[in-house]
Amino acid sequence: MLARFSRMVVLGVAVVALASCAPVQHPDGTATHTDDFGTPVGTRQVRKGGELVMGLSAEPDKLDPTTSSSLYTRYVMGSICEKLYDNDASGNLVPQLATGMPTVTDEGLTVTIPVRNDIKFADGAAFDATAVKTSLDRHFSMKGSQRTSEMGPVASIEVADSSNVVIRYKKPFAPITAALADRAGMILSPAALAKDEGKNFGDNPVCVGAFKFVKRVPQTSIIVERDPLYYDAKKVHLDKITYRIMIDANIRASNLRSGDIQVADTISPQDVDALAKNPDLKLVQSGSLGFQGIYINIGNVDGVGKPTKQIDTPIAKDARIRQALSLSIDRNTLVDTVFNNWFEPACSAIVPKSTFATPAGTDCPAYDPKKSRELLKEAGAQIPYPITLQVTTTQDQLRMAQALQANVAEGGFDLKIVPVEYSTLLDVQKKGTFEALMLGWSGRLDPDANITRFFGTKSPGNYVGYSSPKVDELLQKAAQSTDTAQRAELYGQANQAMAKDTPYVYTYRLRLLTVHTTKVTGVEVYADGVVRLGKAAFVEDKG
Repeated sequence: MLARFSRMVVLGVAVVALASCAPVQHPDGTATHTDDFGTPVGTRQVRKGGELVMGLSAEPDKLDPTTSSSLYTRYVMGSICEKLYDNDASGNLVPQLATGMPTVTDEGLTVTIPVRNDIKFADGAAFDATAVKTSLDRHFSMKGSQRTSEMGPVASIEVADSSNVVIRYKKPFAPITAALADRAGMILSPAALAKDEGKNFGDNPVCVGAFKFVKRVPQTSIIVERDPLYYDAKKVHLDKITYRIMIDANIRASNLRSGDIQVADTISPQDVDALAKNPDLKLVQSGSLGFQGIYINIGNVDGVGKPTKQIDTPIAKDARIRQALSLSIDRNTLVDTVFNNWFEPACSAIVPKSTFATPAGTDCPAYDPKKSRELLKEAGAQIPYPITLQVTTTQDQLRMAQALQANVAEGGFDLKIVPVEYSTLLDVQKKGTFEALMLGWSGRLDPDANITRFFGTKSPGNYVGYSSPKVDELLQKAAQSTDTAQRAELYGQANQAMAKDTPYVYTYRLRLLTVHTTKVTGVEVYADGVVRLGKAAFVEDKG
């Protein structure tokens, strides 16, 4: 029983990304896309050294894994801050700073993680179980942490010896290994955390990684350089990586063509077809574990993590208005026209081609503007019903918002678009200073991190102030189960319950599009959305 539990904790999420490796056929049959995650350097002839420049499509938030909520921070931290576990291109969970997979005993209440004790942080501090405990304690209990719910109902975190950390749970928590394969598993230098009690860690982050932090120029760039103390330094080829903030998709595309940058993420569907045909460029692409959509503020008045208060507006108080908004969105048409057939419609946090997918879990409401207007009338709402939607200033997001504005008008809504810089929008999201806000999530292997984080009562990622005892119970049962089919059924039930409340309107699922010049190799992008540059290199010049 216990051996089976341990195996399910580790492997229960492994086939999520595997299923996404099949070609993606759009609903209207007009486009098919096949995953290409990139390839490791392997035996290819590469040269040592050099500075790689990546055009980053948005400014990361603070470089602190405990408090960060930005995908773009994950890009940078991925180069300088390794995790206890990682996921590979096939969606398997593999040890990184851990030396093996967790051992689960005591009917799932005790999780023992074997960790390295023969390596050093970038500042020379020793890496061992005590250092791991320090970081895990911080991720779980620090005020303002975004990792708390990801780690589950922790009772205590203990050091068994220099190479083993023990997490004791109040109730079993199956998603823990997957959680430790992302920011919750990033281990921070205890020496760096001791300075100012770790309050300014994000200004000068220190971890174990192929590279170490050098400096940041806000709204301009982040620079990291090769760490000579890194335990696997022989596989690190570059001297330096500069992450250059380049919000404009056209500018990123132009700089790729000119060679001023070697890698660019989040390529616009408006540019990708032309770039993919360029013989000097390579398109790396993957389906996504995440989703995009619209947060509707129900009770986040004083900021996420604070007690919720019912917001006194019709859309916040009446689920029928929120349901009407969902019904007024023609997802298929929007996705194919705005994003040139590259993205897919989405109606839930469950990845359709995953082992957790069920009809109830991926059910999509039909586009029905007539029904939308009927619900608005039933709720006694003003028609057209006005909504203020805050959205990032990127061209694709503004294009989507404008198309959405025209689309929902037929369903009885008057959408006002307010463009906001991405980093500011993250603050708006946390503070609750919005009526509706268009943002998504890059996704994780285990559904718990894609659902409970945003909709569990008191979760640090519950930006809309949503609370449902029924949904909480279903999500808790799913997290405690070791049976994939049972978990899938429970997540399906939770999805159905949330669809009635509609605190978030799912709209589409990205296809992750990254382009790099053929002068570099070893750039990899998996379904978790992170562009991996730690082992990238410049190709040896054949001339």
